[in-house]
Amino acid sequence: MTTKNVLGTELQPCSYDPLTGFYRDGCCKTDAHDLGSHVICARVTQAFLDFSVASGNDLVTPRPDARFAGLKAGDRWCLCALRWKQAQQAGVAPPVVLECTHLRALDYVTLEQLLAHELQPSKSRP
Repeated sequence: MTTKNVLGTELQPCSYDPLTGFYRDGCCKTDAHDLGSHVICARVTQAFLDFSVASGNDLVTPRPDARFAGLKAGDRWCLCALRWKQAQQAGVAPPVVLECTHLRALDYVTLEQLLAHELQPSKSRP
């Protein structure tokens, strides 16, 4: 079965460097085990990283035990849908890559919200 993105086409990889995804397979795939719904592929910004740390989710500090090297501005990462929504409401939502954002993201945010923060295709890279 093909996993779909928010555009209704096949889900594309988000990032292999750093290796992202709930299953660390490069894709924003999800299932019942992914309680955080890591389904929105975003290119993180410093403003978002600062917001995330201030909100209790440090995405900057490396945690080798969790296979996490820490993020820096410009990295692409599969974000929890609710965290992205909080950032959007706070005015610091990072740009998203629609082709790499899982269809389940629409359970939390609208396509219009995602389109308003779309990363331009010329700036996309897995």
